[in-house]
Amino acid sequence: MTSGEKIGPYEVIGFLGAGAMGEIHRARDTRLGRDVAIKTLPASLSLDEERIRRFDQEARAAGTLNHPNILTIYDVGNHGGGPYIVSELLVGSTLRQRLDEGALPPRRAADFAAQIARGLAAAHGSGVTHRDLKPENLFVTALGAVKILDFGLAKLKESGVGPASGDDSLAGTMTGAGAILGTLGYMAPEQVRGLPATPSSDLFALGCVLYEMITGVRAFKRDSPVESMSAILHEDPAPMAARVRSEFPALAAIVARCLEKEPAARFQSAADLAFALSLVSATDAPAGDTGAGAAAGSIDGESRISFRRLTFRRGSIQRARFTPDGHSVIYGGSWEGQPVEPFWMHLGNPEGRSIGHPGTDVFSVAANGEMAVCLKRRTRGPFLAAGTLARMPVGGGAPRQLLQNVDEADWSPEGTQFAVVREVDSMNRLEYPIGRVLFQTHGWISHMRVSRDGKHVAFVHHEYVGNDGGDVTVVDTEGRSRVLSGDWGTIRGLAWSADGSEVWFTAHRASAGRNLYAVGLDGRLRALHQVPGQLCIQDVFPDGRVLLTHSVERQAIMVQVPGESTERDLSWLDWSILRDISDDGQWLLIVESGEGGGSHGAICIRPTDGSGAVQLGEGNAMRFSPDGMWVLALQQTPGLPGSVVLLPTGVGEPRQVDTGGIECRVAKWVPDGKSILVLGSDGDGPVCLHRVDLESGRRVQVGPSEAVDSQFEISPDSRFVAAKVGNRPLMLYPLEAGDAIAIPGVRPDDMIQPWRIESGAILVAVEGEMPAKILRVDLATGTRSPYRELAPPDSSGVWSMRGFHFLPDGRTYGYTYLVQLDDLYLVENLS
Repeated sequence: MTSGEKIGPYEVIGFLGAGAMGEIHRARDTRLGRDVAIKTLPASLSLDEERIRRFDQEARAAGTLNHPNILTIYDVGNHGGGPYIVSELLVGSTLRQRLDEGALPPRRAADFAAQIARGLAAAHGSGVTHRDLKPENLFVTALGAVKILDFGLAKLKESGVGPASGDDSLAGTMTGAGAILGTLGYMAPEQVRGLPATPSSDLFALGCVLYEMITGVRAFKRDSPVESMSAILHEDPAPMAARVRSEFPALAAIVARCLEKEPAARFQSAADLAFALSLVSATDAPAGDTGAGAAAGSIDGESRISFRRLTFRRGSIQRARFTPDGHSVIYGGSWEGQPVEPFWMHLGNPEGRSIGHPGTDVFSVAANGEMAVCLKRRTRGPFLAAGTLARMPVGGGAPRQLLQNVDEADWSPEGTQFAVVREVDSMNRLEYPIGRVLFQTHGWISHMRVSRDGKHVAFVHHEYVGNDGGDVTVVDTEGRSRVLSGDWGTIRGLAWSADGSEVWFTAHRASAGRNLYAVGLDGRLRALHQVPGQLCIQDVFPDGRVLLTHSVERQAIMVQVPGESTERDLSWLDWSILRDISDDGQWLLIVESGEGGGSHGAICIRPTDGSGAVQLGEGNAMRFSPDGMWVLALQQTPGLPGSVVLLPTGVGEPRQVDTGGIECRVAKWVPDGKSILVLGSDGDGPVCLHRVDLESGRRVQVGPSEAVDSQFEISPDSRFVAAKVGNRPLMLYPLEAGDAIAIPGVRPDDMIQPWRIESGAILVAVEGEMPAKILRVDLATGTRSPYRELAPPDSSGVWSMRGFHFLPDGRTYGYTYLVQLDDLYLVENLS
């Protein structure tokens, strides 16, 4: 076309360029007075049916899309026997022209790639796959906006845009089996094999483009086409410069994820990829810059500790970790009663952004920016939760599942291996790497962290399940463990110090708040910081900055009392635990084990009319006796850990029960009132069940000779105990002679509830569900039927619900729930 030539309402101004799919001219839209670009198919090619088809395909594909990062199509038509497309006129250069001058700065490359990914997300959302993404088809405007060009090889989904008649022969001619379309060096492995291209193929191509932007060289360019295709199928591109890998580890991880050979291993969508890239391009502040709003200062020239609040929503935070560059934070948050999910927050912006995948918690963030996450997180006991360990990019995307039933996980310093805590054969064990056992216990392990040099693992060892008191312990890679600081009443949170010479943790021993302490590998202990309330250390960055949560915690009791239609809060102090309800529904048996209950815990009975509680003694209450005259309890007596006592509910003196030297963990009445069932160990053996006669002191082992779970219940007729071993389902074990009986219909994650409704059925609750679902399981048939669904009136911050007690009438019941409301803080100048 020549200058001044008219094509409909468009007047040609001049020639702009040419490509395989046509020539481009600058023109003037005489109706609207704007300059446009007109792309025509050259006359010499206008008789080529394949070229016509591809040209038409580009017009229809691009014409359906409206996005800032996709070239806008204004009009289509036919002139002189050939088709044309009218689009917006761009000022700038193609990305290929930019790359001819050399590589781009990594952050600029990430910004460009994020824009491209957002454009692809819009195209994929409309059913359009580009299939030929490359620098030649990407345009960078003078203002820095990136536009995707040339959808000539685009594949429309069958139900999408364009005619559905036989005229649309793209699928038969251009996308048939064995057809290889695209540009060599940017094609995904599936395209090289002649398989259909998918949106994931575009993400592979974008990975190639991003790699080239960062390095200045093509990812899979070889001496011949055959060698290039082989490289795409079987090889990884050369590593990026060490500076890029160290300063931008997340960007390197993103490129690697895009260039996975299998489509399923790449990002789940272009939108996920765009978000991941936006994290890189957004973090442009120096590592020490925490943004506006940080409260800091100095006294007499010395640094003062500063606290800066990061979260403001109502709910709880399970774990929080710095990203490798220190500019952002990843945390697992459960807000306004919703399931936990991972959030990303830039430290200059108080608004956390969901990464997606509800029900997923954060375990750890690797040095390369990849997350270890806990999928399908479920509560499996007081303070305990487990799920499936998976790897996931910080920006989100499809998680790669690795290992089931994991309580804790942490990356090795180089980000290539995991340390995990999981339940195996009734033992809670620490493995590093996975499969190599360094430490195991009949209790439980929490807050496990690998040292900065990878030579030690620090953790909290809790001797008893359900008790968050314990010891700060460290184990080396040969399995040699030692206690650094022990006998803490509660410990929540642990991290290695900035220089790796100490373990920092948050704990308390007596009736005080949970505060911050440090202990060296030599056992030297020092206090770091104390504040009113409960602290939990989450992470320490190498520059000394700390992530802490400040919590308001309460364990509360809800009861449906006789004659009323709604539940009532009958908690007593700050950490109320419901242990039992009297048969007449008039009294509650409560343990206060928080600050209000003192260092040993307070055993109380409280009338269900809401009047004040009466303290019976110290320790841990179990149950009312069948006649209501006694409370079965455990007390910590010097030299007799876990001794069993009977406390009178009225006039009388306490009685100590001789259990024959058993270190008791749980005890319950046998309904005949003449004996109790004790869970404990008489030495180095497993924790088993023992029936103890209260008059003669005779002791007989009941049930399996393996470690029995603390959840067990005795049938109303005193014939059986329902108990479980490890992850196996509940079984019925006779209290006298006989074989164990399988209970049909029960599942490994069922929690048995007090056996109070009838002999022919038991009640179970599904572990970790919210609201709690109580089910009735028929012992003869295994039929599971809904019995009750329960939830506190405000579920914000509710971490677990347990201790369900139902009276035989089914109308009187109660339960305990733990609520934890957290605020996350960035703390500086701690030392």
